[in-house]
Amino acid sequence: MTTEREGDQLLVERVQAGDRQAFDLLVAKYQRRLMRLVSRLVHDPAEAEDVVQETFIKAFRALRHFRGESAFYTWLYRIGINTAKNFLVTQGRRAPTSTEADTERAEGFDDADSLRDINTPESVLASKQIAYTVNAAMEALPLELRTAIVLREIEGLSYEEISEVMACPIGTVRSRIFRAREVIAEKLKPLLDFPADKRR
Repeated sequence: MTTEREGDQLLVERVQAGDRQAFDLLVAKYQRRLMRLVSRLVHDPAEAEDVVQETFIKAFRALRHFRGESAFYTWLYRIGINTAKNFLVTQGRRAPTSTEADTERAEGFDDADSLRDINTPESVLASKQIAYTVNAAMEALPLELRTAIVLREIEGLSYEEISEVMACPIGTVRSRIFRAREVIAEKLKPLLDFPADKRR
C-alpha cells in the first residue's frame, strides 16, 4: 500500500521518463484542488482557470528538475500561488502586504477552534450569515494572510507543508494564520454576541 506522496512520486518518475499520460493523471488528481486554492486568490472564474492551466504548464516544464524533496502537491501549490501572485501583479491588483503578528501570541490563540466550528450554530439562517461573514472577511485579507489561512483551514495542510508551499519560515506561517484568524474572529464577534433571533 503506497502513500499518496509515494504514488505521486511514481507518476512524476513516469513523466520524467517520457510518459505524458502519467502527467494527465496528476492533472486529473489535482486540478479541482488547485482550482479551489487559486479561486480564493483570483476571484474571476475564467481568470482562475487560466492561472490553473498556466500552473500545470509551468509544472510540466519544471518537472524534470523535481527531485521529490517535498511532496508533489506542495511543490504544485507553490507554483500555483506564485502564478496567481504574478497574475495579480500584472493586472495591477497587487494585494496589500500584511504586518506580521507576534509569533508567541500565535501559539496561544484560543479562538481557532470556534472558527472551525462555524457550521454548528443554532439555526440555518445564523450559519449562513456566519459563513458569509467568514468568506467576506477572508476575501478582504491581504494575499499572504488569505493564502496561509486557505491552505490551513480549507486545504488542511500542516504548518510544515504551508511553510514549504509559501517558501517562508514556520514562525511566519504561524503568525500569518494567527493574524488571519484574529481578523475573522473580530468580524464574527458581533454575530456571536447576539442571540440567534436578533441576527438579520
